[in-house]
Amino acid sequence: MNVEILARLQFAFTTFFHYIFPPISIGLGLMLVVMEGAWLRTGNEMYKRMAHFWVKVFALVFGIGVASGIVLEFEFGTNWATYSRYVGDIFGSALAAEGVFAFFLESGFLAILVFGWHKVTPKWHFFSTCMVALGSTFSAVWIVVANSWMQTPAGFKIVGEGTTARAEITDFWAMVFNPSTVDRLSHTVVGAWITGAMLVVSVSAYYVLKNRHLDIAKAGLKMGLVFALVSCGLQIWLGHQSAIGVAKNQPSKFAAMEGHYDSDKPIDLTVLGAVDEQNGRVSGLTLPGLGSTLMGGPDVRATGLTDIPARDRPPVQLTFQMYHLMVFLGVALTLLVVVANVLLATGKLWTNRAVLGMLVGAVVVPHVCNQAGWIGAEVGRQPWIVFNLLRTSDALSKVVTAEHVLASLVMFIVLYALLGALFVYLLNKRIQEGPEDATWPENPTLDDPTGSVKEPLLSEAKR
Repeated sequence: MNVEILARLQFAFTTFFHYIFPPISIGLGLMLVVMEGAWLRTGNEMYKRMAHFWVKVFALVFGIGVASGIVLEFEFGTNWATYSRYVGDIFGSALAAEGVFAFFLESGFLAILVFGWHKVTPKWHFFSTCMVALGSTFSAVWIVVANSWMQTPAGFKIVGEGTTARAEITDFWAMVFNPSTVDRLSHTVVGAWITGAMLVVSVSAYYVLKNRHLDIAKAGLKMGLVFALVSCGLQIWLGHQSAIGVAKNQPSKFAAMEGHYDSDKPIDLTVLGAVDEQNGRVSGLTLPGLGSTLMGGPDVRATGLTDIPARDRPPVQLTFQMYHLMVFLGVALTLLVVVANVLLATGKLWTNRAVLGMLVGAVVVPHVCNQAGWIGAEVGRQPWIVFNLLRTSDALSKVVTAEHVLASLVMFIVLYALLGALFVYLLNKRIQEGPEDATWPENPTLDDPTGSVKEPLLSEAKR
């Protein structure tokens, strides 16, 4: 393999692993706000025990996420020096904002969230929970802003020529709210909400099946399913809006996503199929013209791949398959959540072991959707690393060799495999231990504004 392919594989692999954790942090952070808010509103100790259990899971996810994400920033400098020089003014602003306004906020209150149960009052602890959840979301905001600028650049000018050329910000807010930011950010964040909700649903359904921790399990299942239902419904609409934006701003990506070749023909909607790139057609279960209808009407047309120069086309098959995998699994998950909510409303969910079993396994579906959507978005932008401005092949570091990248890729595979195994082990250990079944004696309550405790600290340490 040449250095470009290896560098892209390395960045894809490290991002693939890292991107498991931020969606959980964002979604679970919001779920923690709901759980702890329910405790403050009702005074029911069960909600406190539920929140305490999920805070431990959140802390584990946060720690692995930080450890796995640091390497990505170094890869910009080692493997993609030309790109870093080109977008340094843009990325520097967005990543600095992410550090100042998001990571510091999240990590600053994380200690209170994890260790402050017996140190601060319930309301101050709830405030810390809200700040951590807000910080997690702010991280997504600035990362998506930076990536969206690569998809649809705006608010900049090019200074210099050739290898010394770089983009400089001329309008900060135009850069932030570039044409794809709002669509991509909302789609990403709601996907994270679904990810966090389904984690709570999966573990709660597991406890119901095992007849353990039933008070917390049933409450968590109700909470997670309602949250997932609202988020899935919203995601369908947001995904549609995002597709419309891609068709407008990145016609080559949209054509690859839909396998659309002829600009003069209506856009077909493929449910399941494959692209025949040699003959320029899609084979499979296709609904003729329905894509145009969904995009605004039967007369709507979009740029076809035949009108895009071959050197400017993205890899069609991979983009097409990842996009359709995301949509297919997203719709399937939505149907499962709807069925589960109907059974919940009729009181039949607790005895339906088949649906409960599917809910346990469904925890992986949002992750597959997140990864497939990310792959489709990034591969669909090719051959550009900054759309229509800088080609991926021109963005590489000039002195890094294929041997260097291959050696570091192998090292990262081994390291991340160990890190992933550690995460799975610790998460499973935490789930098997489960939440506390007994009410905490003498813990701070809504009636104890001082939050002063003596014995619970010792009992918590023993646990």
